[in-house]
Parts: sequence; C-alpha cells; structure tokens
Amino acid sequence: MLSNRIALILVTALAPMIWGTTYYVTTELLPPDRPLFASLVRALPAGLLLVAVTRRLPTGDWWWRALVLGTLNIGAFLPLLFLAAYRLPGGVAATVGAIQPLIVVGLSAVVLNDRLTLRKALAGVGGVFGVALLVLRANAQLDMLGVFAALAGAFVMGTGVVLSKRWVSPAPVLATTGWQLVAGGVLLLPATLIVEGVPSEITGENVLGLAYLSIIGAAITYALWFRGIRSLTAVNVTFLSLLSPVVATVVGWLALDQKLSAAQLIGALIVLVSLIAAQTQGVSNADDRVRSRGNRRTPSRSRSLVSKP
Repeated sequence: MLSNRIALILVTALAPMIWGTTYYVTTELLPPDRPLFASLVRALPAGLLLVAVTRRLPTGDWWWRALVLGTLNIGAFLPLLFLAAYRLPGGVAATVGAIQPLIVVGLSAVVLNDRLTLRKALAGVGGVFGVALLVLRANAQLDMLGVFAALAGAFVMGTGVVLSKRWVSPAPVLATTGWQLVAGGVLLLPATLIVEGVPSEITGENVLGLAYLSIIGAAITYALWFRGIRSLTAVNVTFLSLLSPVVATVVGWLALDQKLSAAQLIGALIVLVSLIAAQTQGVSNADDRVRSRGNRRTPSRSRSLVSKP
C-alpha cells in the first residue's frame, strides 16, 4: 500500500515539474506580451483533444461544476500565471505563488474538514522561505500588477485544488480534465480576441512552444494532476507544486547558463524537506485512521469470543 502511494506521489509530481519549464518556454519561445493568447492556445486545443478521445460529456451537476473548476484551474489561473511571468522576474513570481500550499491547508480545514496541524503550517512557511532563497534576487523589481496576478493565481488554483477534491467526478479522469480545459478555454476565447487579438506573426519557435505547453504542459500534466487529487489529499498534492520553481531554477542553470549559489542550494533543500514533511503527514494520518478502525473492532471480537461456549 505504501509503495503504491509513493508511486502515485511520484507520478503526480511530474505535473508541477513539467510546469516548471513554463518560465523558460514563455520567455524564450512564446510571442511577447500575450498572456491571454498563450493561455487560450494552451488550454482549448488540449481540452478538445481529450474530449474527442474520451467521447464523454458532462451530465447533471457536472455541467456547472466543470465550468466552476475550469474557471478556477484553467480560465482564471493560466492568464494570471502568464501575466505574472511576463511582468515579474521568475523569482518574484515563484516566491509569491509558493503561498498556494498555505492557502490549501487553510481551505482544506474549512471545506474538507481536514485537520489543521502545526506540521502542515510549518511546512507551508518553510516552502515559501525555501523558494525565496532558491529564486529571489536582491535586485528584483516589483511590479504591483504582477504581484497581484501571482497572489490571485495562487488563490484561485488553491481553491480549484480543494474543490476538485470535494467534487469527485464519476467520469474517467481524462474526460474530467478535458471538460475543465474546454471550459477554461471557452471563457478565455472572447477575452483573448477583445483584449489581445491574434499575433500578427507567429514563428516556428512560437508554434513549437505553444504545442509543448498545450500537449505536454496541459493535456498530459493536468490529467496527472487531477488523478493525484482523486487519490491523495489536497494538501499532499498542492505541496508538490513547490517543485515547479526548483525545476525552473535547474532549467535556468542548464539552458540559460545561470549560476547557482550556496543560498539557492539551501533553498532547494528546504523546499524538499517541506515537501517531504507534508507527504509524511498524510502517511501518519492514514496510519492513525487504520489504527483507530482496528481499535474500534477489537472489543467486538473479544466479546464474541467470550460469549462462545
């Protein structure tokens, strides 16, 4: 059972690790200053592809639930993510976004009746501190619109994670993922056409970057992400998002020849410790529930043995 859980965590972790390449792809391959267009092309084609493959549409309450989740996880989050990435240095955007686990810890206690523990809170604070050491620079420029976008993105994504755990779809995860991507994409379509329009020129590099973000960075990763939410706790899953700035830093080191300092290495270590602490909290809670069920059953078995002649 434990080995299966570890395997599920590792597979789910692939999603935020791949998302960690978004900063590089955005700055190096995408058309400049087009957050809505990038979000639309990332979400809508991927969603239509998954709906076509699964050939399943929502039923009943899942029409409006898919719209709500698609708005939170896709339609609102992606533009905020790209806006923060365009207007802020990657380090500032990542540090502000690292508060998402703290948001999910609080919302899970209220919405999911998940026990709020000191370990979860400390792991969340440690995650923010570790990300700050990892990616924040002393000379980083603060753009208030970018900071607001990063904060709002962390909040809407955190809310989306919690509601995705509360509302479990009866459909396969690929179908549910497709519904959300299509819902988010449809919401983005008019805003994109009105505010930004289509770029006058799209290069081969732009096509490559957009295809990567749509197929790998949306269709595959969101399916892994939502599959993880179904099987793990919301807190377990959201702490995996701290891997994104770690991967972004590694990509910058490998692809952009950026230097790694001792403080960054310490920050990466703190992030990993915070992540592991959050995951082991889930194991401890599961073990407590198993022991509790076992203790409740023990007296009844004893009474039955005593009553036998």
